[in-house]
Amino acid sequence: MSTTLQSAPALGTHPAGGTLPSRAQTREQLSTATYDLLVIGGGILGISTAWHASQSGLRVALVDGGDFAGATSSASSKLLHGGLRYLQTGAVKLVAENHFERRAVSRQVAPHLANPLTFYLPVYKGGPHGATKLGAGVFAYSALSAFGDGVGHVISPAKARRAVPELRTDNLKAVAVYGDDQMNDARMALMTVRAAVDSGATVLNHAEVTGLRFTGGRVTGADLKDALDGSEFGVDARLVLNATGPWVDRLRTMEDAASEPSIRLSKGAHLVLRRTAPWNAALATPIDKYRITFALPWEDMLVLGTTDEEYVGDPADLAVNDKDIHQILDEASLSVRDQQLSRDLITYSYAGLRVLPGGPGDTSTAKRETVVTEGSGGMLSVAGGKWTTFRHIGRMVVNKLAELPGHPLSDNMEPISDLPKKAPLPGLANPHAVAHRLMIDGGGTGPSMAPDTAHHLATHYGTLAFDIVRLANEHAELGERIHPDAPEIWAQVVYARDHEWAETADDVLRRRTTLTIRGLATDGIRARVEAILAERN
Repeated sequence: MSTTLQSAPALGTHPAGGTLPSRAQTREQLSTATYDLLVIGGGILGISTAWHASQSGLRVALVDGGDFAGATSSASSKLLHGGLRYLQTGAVKLVAENHFERRAVSRQVAPHLANPLTFYLPVYKGGPHGATKLGAGVFAYSALSAFGDGVGHVISPAKARRAVPELRTDNLKAVAVYGDDQMNDARMALMTVRAAVDSGATVLNHAEVTGLRFTGGRVTGADLKDALDGSEFGVDARLVLNATGPWVDRLRTMEDAASEPSIRLSKGAHLVLRRTAPWNAALATPIDKYRITFALPWEDMLVLGTTDEEYVGDPADLAVNDKDIHQILDEASLSVRDQQLSRDLITYSYAGLRVLPGGPGDTSTAKRETVVTEGSGGMLSVAGGKWTTFRHIGRMVVNKLAELPGHPLSDNMEPISDLPKKAPLPGLANPHAVAHRLMIDGGGTGPSMAPDTAHHLATHYGTLAFDIVRLANEHAELGERIHPDAPEIWAQVVYARDHEWAETADDVLRRRTTLTIRGLATDGIRARVEAILAERN
């Protein structure tokens, strides 16, 4: 790939689609302005808060020590769901609220990034739940979603097998059916970062906090180090929000060395496998009274998991081990045939850390609550919650900011209640319409595209796919596939560099595309990606 193509021209002016400012320019902006709010932590919780605070009129900065969504926020089960298991604890209101948020995201906020998914809940002889109970449960579950995904019901094993050929039917009595939604979590997070920037936020990834700044005993900013070139700089802010997820207590000790732990961590591991047959539904198989193991068709692959066990140690050391792999495959074998569970089919494994309220008890039964604390220096720390309710959590945190005594942010911001209830993420579109247009005439900018690439671009970028296709049509080599077995094209790498804050090969191959997850990020591909990133304008 030539240098000319690697330095392909930008598309207009940011934030509407043009190149981003350089890291040096962003550091200069961060270090010379005084912000209303500095958000430390670029997981979905911090990103959502930055988005909603920016919409409210606050001057917001967002920084992360790694990549945006570089930890747990891109290591989820890829689901937007109401939480079927919460019904058995009587949390009916919670399920209804989760369904409201799920539907809002998948239908109004980001229909180009989420898609409906049918779930099969198999009932085996001797299993923890009976068919009558689960049938009633999925009916109630769909009712709490106003039957927007159909009516929960029970079907025969034979009918279920037609949709999921790899379903194990030995001792299978019946299958309960319900609906939820699925997403690519890394793409959803990146689009939310973009929405925050469109609303006025200044953002920088790969910027490590080395210390907090204090004025009169209160936290009024942070000292940072650029993890890529070692440059040191700082950010001043009227209020600092600690949204560092598993690292939340580490930052709290920077504020107050005597602070007590506020959270505990639960490890959730997943496996990604090549599929041996088409899957038209997901499996949610009960393990015991509380736990479910998933087998999810995702990005033309199969995601298995998840585990749930307490994690003690440095979050940076988190990794999937052989015990995790054995557990996931063993639990999946309850409902998935052996030929789909060969270790040879595994292309990738990943793990994330759920942030749970501190306290005793099994992590699998702990509530997925959002923990909010204010430290002795006035820093607000927030952690926990669920991907499904990321908008709700962002609004909730902004409301708390406005109510904090001693932090008169309300004079600079609109009440969160006055903001649009379902503000869309960039690229909003019907993905089927976008894909159809790309297959017909390349979005009006060139030749037709292969169906899998058209579908991939439509469901990862929405209307922004047309900018990528335009770039590919202007530079033919950028229209080539990165790998013959994946739908991505080289134009996405240039686009990730110029418009999506991609700084490293892993940023591109793991979170802006699916090459790493597919097991296709070869040394040659990685070298080309690094060369393109080095040609940043």
